[in-house]
Amino acid sequence: MSLRKQKITIEYKYRGSIEFPDSPHAKDIFFRVKQAYANHEKMGVHLLFSRNRLQQLKKYQKGSAEQELLELDFYIELGEILGFKTEDAKKLKESIILINDTAHTSFNITKRLTLINKKKKSHAKKSYLFWDIENFSSIASIFNDVIEPYNIKDKDIFLAANPDSLYLKRAEWEANLYDYGKTLNSFEFIKCGHGKDVADDVLLHAMQNLHLKNTNIFILTFDRELKERFTQEVDSSNNLFILGK
Repeated sequence: MSLRKQKITIEYKYRGSIEFPDSPHAKDIFFRVKQAYANHEKMGVHLLFSRNRLQQLKKYQKGSAEQELLELDFYIELGEILGFKTEDAKKLKESIILINDTAHTSFNITKRLTLINKKKKSHAKKSYLFWDIENFSSIASIFNDVIEPYNIKDKDIFLAANPDSLYLKRAEWEANLYDYGKTLNSFEFIKCGHGKDVADDVLLHAMQNLHLKNTNIFILTFDRELKERFTQEVDSSNNLFILGK
């Protein structure tokens, strides 16, 4: 969040101060809203976004529409200071959060990812993801906090699931992936056989077979043993990230 503070003056009367969000549109929004309020015009989210953008926000947005959410919070705060209603902005904010599944990922994966094999991250040419989907099926959070920020290609994402979980949850997983234009088969998806820790084994073997060096490696599982096995096997030139508690 920026530390830029802006005084709000309407008809030479000081009404308060507000902090600008880190958005290139913040200044324009501020003066547009201020002018509309001073002219007794209709207030609303049309002051923030074009009609076309409002339509786009009804669908999934890469990056979870973080900038738009910042701008909506900015507008809502302006409403609190100046005393105008912002129900439409609050409803739009709730809709964006629901559509992008942010409500289910508020714990923020990025804060729980831990660099486990060294103290300081080294230079990495690319990134790979090894994903035990039955252990960790919060699909939106993985896209928003790992896949998209690190630009991980589909072919570098390895998924594994044991048959029982696949039978029970495949429809749910596919439905959630559909929002991103993907299916399980968009990735290096491995349907495992029956047996203890089979999904874990195939993910570890997939990493070993790639002989990775100078890469970011993300392992998404809650299985403590698998984390330890990855740590033992990973080349020291790589950055190994695991999901911490």
